[in-house]
Amino acid sequence: MDKQNYQQLTRTFLRLSRFSHLAAVAGWDMFAMMPPGGSAARGEALAELSVLRHQILTNPQVGQWLSSAGQEDLNDVEQANLREMQRHYDEAALLPEALVEALSLAGSKCEHAWRTQRPANDWAGFSANLKEVVKLTREEAKLRAAAKGCSPYDALLDKFEPDMTSARLDELFGEVKSWLPDLLKQAVEKQAQQTLIAPQGPFPIADQRELGLQAMKTLGFDFNGGRLDVSAHPFCGGVPEDVRITTRYDENELLSALFGVVHETGHARYEQNLPRSWPGQPIALARSTAIHESQSLFFEMQLGRSEAFLRRLQPAIIERFGMQPAFEEHNFIAWNQRVKPGYIRVDADEVSYPAHVILRYEIERALIDGEIEVDDIPALWNEKMHSWLGLSTEGNYRNGCMQDIHWTDGGFGYFPSYTLGAMYAAQLFHAARRALPGLEEAIAAGDFSALFEWLRQNIWQHGSRFSTAQLIANATGEPLNADYFRQHLTRRYL
Repeated sequence: MDKQNYQQLTRTFLRLSRFSHLAAVAGWDMFAMMPPGGSAARGEALAELSVLRHQILTNPQVGQWLSSAGQEDLNDVEQANLREMQRHYDEAALLPEALVEALSLAGSKCEHAWRTQRPANDWAGFSANLKEVVKLTREEAKLRAAAKGCSPYDALLDKFEPDMTSARLDELFGEVKSWLPDLLKQAVEKQAQQTLIAPQGPFPIADQRELGLQAMKTLGFDFNGGRLDVSAHPFCGGVPEDVRITTRYDENELLSALFGVVHETGHARYEQNLPRSWPGQPIALARSTAIHESQSLFFEMQLGRSEAFLRRLQPAIIERFGMQPAFEEHNFIAWNQRVKPGYIRVDADEVSYPAHVILRYEIERALIDGEIEVDDIPALWNEKMHSWLGLSTEGNYRNGCMQDIHWTDGGFGYFPSYTLGAMYAAQLFHAARRALPGLEEAIAAGDFSALFEWLRQNIWQHGSRFSTAQLIANATGEPLNADYFRQHLTRRYL
């Protein structure tokens, strides 16, 4: 039997991927390069692209091809690709075109205004735009939930992390909540006995940029297929052939931008090593947001904050910024492994980081499921920050509930990916250590080739061929086991 219907689908998805490419680069430009005056027009252009992609994907002919292709003689890879095509089609077909356009426009407007509202601590202005995003996102969630037979929040979660549910998250995060506060307290008390010296700036931004580029090169970033720029919120965008990563700089703070670059380089290496043998096909896309975050946290935390890597990094920092007491080896390592609860998620140490994620998850789930409203967010945020980290964000919206970009464009359901990613990263690093004797010595010598080849073989090259559960089981020999995350934090910090 020929594969006529399947081949029609591959051509359609290749076309869709080209429009997605344009949207990705236009989106990167909007965050990194575009002058403020271009915001409204760019928002309208991106909304038009969203509608166009939606029209192509939801054409009744695509549904017919999907139905018929299932009867064709497809190999394992083609069947996996067909499964992903069906998933993308089903996700899109649930939404009317007008809602797709309205969501895109509201998201662009909210995100652009957030850039000036956040520094101004303007919660009133921000919340007015956020209310429109939440209203439209709830409409989307209800449509998806009705079709899938689940809660509105679970319907959004499924977009980012297929097959994950809030019941499973409550189980995983509930376990973390049972041991993390005590571990955090012990780590802080243990480190209170050390006297650490903070790095003294200023650290010129041009030199920080060069250091970041050097780190990217060391970590295998392909500059022929990507670049580093600046944005208000660090991110990795673009497409596998042209990966755009960003960071943000502060002349008085050296390590935030550097480890932001290391984090985004983890995302970028995953993108740059996704399979190119299935051009434009959904099977060639990253598996899920938690797997994506597992790669960035593998680079930033498992590898980047390890003693072996920090010893490797220390001379490069001294060479560029000169020797000072803070850069003495013992202090430098301890400073980069310090546990200090703070307001900002992207600057958080890996022990307090899950607190930032779980509080956002609990708030966004209640918001989407209609249990709270936008006006309730600041007080809830303050209450949870105080409970978890002993910090008050009352009136401090800029460093509280306005600090992240995710909600501005309706990215509800994304936040759990960070702590799921940390769990996957710990499990993957444990498996890599088991598979690669002498790994620590290789890292200390600056040789990451075996580690990256292990990631390529076990994660990167598979794209979306397997489910998340199957991918992790194949790579590590068991399903997600959150205990590896606990073991990692205990070993490093206690």
